[in-house]
Amino acid sequence: MPQHTDAPTALKVALLGGGTVGSQTARILTEDADILRDRVGADLELTGIAVRDTGATRDWQADPALYTTDAEALVAGADVVIELMGGIEPARTLILRALAAGTSVVTGNKALLAQHGEELYAAAAATGAQLSFEAAVAGAIPILRPLRDSLGGDRVTRVMGIANGTTNFILDRMDSEGADFDDALAEAQRLGYAEADPTADVEGHDAAAKAAILATIAFGAPYTLDQVAVAGITAITAEDNAAAAEAGYVIKLLAIAERGRAADGAEGAVLRVHPTLLPREHPLASVRGAFNAVFVEAENAGELMFYGPGAGGAPTASAVMGDVVSIAQRIVRGGPARLRTPVTALPALDPAEAHTSFMVVLRAADQPGVLRRVAGVFEEHGVSIETLRQVPSEREDAPGASLRLITHRARQRDLDATVEALAALDVVHEVASVLRVEGN
Repeated sequence: MPQHTDAPTALKVALLGGGTVGSQTARILTEDADILRDRVGADLELTGIAVRDTGATRDWQADPALYTTDAEALVAGADVVIELMGGIEPARTLILRALAAGTSVVTGNKALLAQHGEELYAAAAATGAQLSFEAAVAGAIPILRPLRDSLGGDRVTRVMGIANGTTNFILDRMDSEGADFDDALAEAQRLGYAEADPTADVEGHDAAAKAAILATIAFGAPYTLDQVAVAGITAITAEDNAAAAEAGYVIKLLAIAERGRAADGAEGAVLRVHPTLLPREHPLASVRGAFNAVFVEAENAGELMFYGPGAGGAPTASAVMGDVVSIAQRIVRGGPARLRTPVTALPALDPAEAHTSFMVVLRAADQPGVLRRVAGVFEEHGVSIETLRQVPSEREDAPGASLRLITHRARQRDLDATVEALAALDVVHEVASVLRVEGN
């Protein structure tokens, strides 16, 4: 597309947030100014960085004159706004103000998008401004553009990903080194992978926000955080990892968005985040440390995987700047903004409608007839057992036997009823754990 004769020679860029990602974004805008000018066709002029404390020490220090606490003034004079503040407010209000003025916005704010995405999309559409958010999911990994553009002519059936580096690091240490959860979390905190308060990560909330965004892009319909079933990793034990390893699996916290059908046959989407057993040979099983990966299944393209750093200042800033350059090129060269418009009405289904396999670990009495009674409960609720392994209990406080069962694919609702009935059997001491299985 040719550049307009009246195209601007410089674009004013307002940066909201001077934290880890914001500092690296400022660095790229400053140090790579000549490269960016060549790619865009105009200078990208960083006009200011809105922060809470102008005197704070930062990962990369910009010109002190750029720091300000007046975010509203920065937004008012910008051609492009980059929002990296995080949280809901004042980020939501500032983004809406920019979009209402026709100013395009780049954000990495997954929580805001997962809760108020439709409001922001509508505001952008009303004025023709562009709202871009590649950095909101999986750091540097380009996943939203491929889902939206490269697979735009295909029918995505499932997106399954390791979308949180903190939990992947913890689970990797538990699997490879036999560490317990607390020790692995402490190491993640020492290395800077986990926050002092890791709740959003280890309870699955961070991954759930990303699942809602991925589903929205993949299926072309609006989804929100409250439609994602969430379970974190705090209950995963060394015994769970040992049982998984013995059966040929590894445990990963997965964000899953997939097409499915309700009991009445109606099509919809199931969104869930939970610890999951993956076969060792599955591509996602080899993702180590704090890395992320997203596995996509589409009717025509087949299986695709996107892998890379899922967090960190420079990698995430790379995703931010990809959106900035794309928006800036459209401003300079002309052409409409690229807007996200829902094209389907695919409702979110009750997570109890999800179909998957399960590993169920029971502690039961070691006596004749126990296996028959346990198997009868599974049969009664329509859940088929694929494999069963019995090993002596190693716990002095729980004598008897440990039963490890892996089911064929079953509906979550039926498995829940099965587990409830198992717990009521007088020969079952405890339902020790229930983990989903994917990738078989």
